Amino acid sequence: MKLRTLVAAVLVAFAGTTLAQTTTAPAKGTLKADRAAVKADRQAVRGDVKQLRADRKAGNTVAVEADKAKLKTDREKLKADREKMRTDAKAAKQARGEKKAATK
Repeated sequence: MKLRTLVAAVLVAFAGTTLAQTTTAPAKGTLKADRAAVKADRQAVRGDVKQLRADRKAGNTVAVEADKAKLKTDREKLKADREKMRTDAKAAKQARGEKKAATK
């Protein structure tokens, strides 16, 4: 009896959270801004890599360490912006699907 109660409670909890999720489309232009941010982040990472290579070639060990730290933070920012872009695109796609289904 206890196992059934536990299973029922878990099912209700998961079903409730699934049904409670409503999608809201991101504001118009959000995806375009996200893409621009990702593009800028990619350019920053490329520039950091070039700078790191140049400093390594010159033998500037202090600058190499600074370049590594900057490259690491820029890569983290790129990763975060990419994830935001993906979630916004997914939400927009889902909202379009819901809108399309509502019009039928």
